[in-house]
Amino acid sequence: MNASWLKYLPGFLLEKLKGRYRLQTILGNSGWLFADKSLRMGGGLLVMIWIARYLGPASFGQLSYAIAFVALFGAIATLGLDGIVVRELVRDPEKADEILGSAFFLRLIGSCLAVLTMVIAVRLVRADDAEAQTLVAIVAIGTFFLAVDVVDLWFQSRVQSRYTVMARNAAFLAMLLVRVMLILTQAGVAAFAWAASAELALAALALALSYRLRGKAWSALQPRLARMRALLAESWPLLVSGMAVLVYMRIDQVMLAAMQGEREVGLYAAAVRLSEMWYVIPTVIVSSVMPALTEARARSEELYYQRLQTLLNMLVRVAYLVAIPVSLFAAPLMRLLYGEPYAAAGMVLAVHVWSSVFVFLAVAYSPWIFNERRAHYWMLQTVLGACLNVLLNLWLIPRHGAVGCAIATLLAQALATWLANGLFAPTRRIFIMQTKSLLGGVVP
Repeated sequence: MNASWLKYLPGFLLEKLKGRYRLQTILGNSGWLFADKSLRMGGGLLVMIWIARYLGPASFGQLSYAIAFVALFGAIATLGLDGIVVRELVRDPEKADEILGSAFFLRLIGSCLAVLTMVIAVRLVRADDAEAQTLVAIVAIGTFFLAVDVVDLWFQSRVQSRYTVMARNAAFLAMLLVRVMLILTQAGVAAFAWAASAELALAALALALSYRLRGKAWSALQPRLARMRALLAESWPLLVSGMAVLVYMRIDQVMLAAMQGEREVGLYAAAVRLSEMWYVIPTVIVSSVMPALTEARARSEELYYQRLQTLLNMLVRVAYLVAIPVSLFAAPLMRLLYGEPYAAAGMVLAVHVWSSVFVFLAVAYSPWIFNERRAHYWMLQTVLGACLNVLLNLWLIPRHGAVGCAIATLLAQALATWLANGLFAPTRRIFIMQTKSLLGGVVP
């Protein structure tokens, strides 16, 4: 792939690394991931906008509510295992079958628990809304297939994300065409909910085939009780953290629906989709860089923190490049893309897009959390952020509607991913590094 754009990545990525993770491997892996996300950001966004215009704010709000409600419990399905499994695969590749088998079995159990929790919860909070219950149940079905994503973790550990990209994009493109057909045939909201679950099912099938084509047999996976216990012992704080993150990123739509109705959720969700589409940038870079950072830590602590600071500086600058123009032109952008019915969501976008700065910060230092085994502190920080978001939503939604949700999310993100690091001695160094990044990296 043409990787000329990668000259803008941090300097340490452009060095010739010793060991398994060489320059060409990292650049090629990042290139595949960026190609994947670019396709989703482009084609996916266009079709999503078309769906929003077709359904209108109220019906689009119903669909968005179901997706947000299911996302609230998504952390139960993944059990916070991803980063830990990648790290273990990097450190002990000979035990890959045992690590993957144990992770797969745990995530299968987690998926079943997550779906059961979703169905029970929606019946409790929307007891008189049969349509909401149905939509949540349909979207929740896709959660069963998330267990197969352990294959992606194996590819990540080998810096071979191109196989994941090809598998997921095959499913994505197929369901993109299905969604277009649903619009052209004037399908109802439930059909789009089924499409969301079907995409996860197709992606799981494609990932399983990719793993098999790489010469790996599913029958060779060896779940071990001792390994599962070890993974859960380290991952449970990340599970709590993941649930807390989803609370302060998705509870706003659930609370907004309860207080203001589905139409307001539709306006808010349309703006948030434009704001959150940029979150793929740090995820792509860090997923490719994490094995190299793990290796650097073993070589030199000074080199390790230098590279982490460089990564923080770069990602914050990218976040500024996104947030400033989007916030300045939010209103005309919403009107242009979604049409006049969504024009009122311009202020939501102008506020919410600044959350990307703190999301980028959080993703940038996530390798440090795994390498230093500081998941307990991340758990405390995200729980603080979730509590603040709920309290702010209770106060701001009745006064400012969807804009209040955006303000609550922004403040909760700032607390959880930045300010809270200054509260604990082990994370204070990260707080200082993040502050330098926010100030443009000019503070000595």
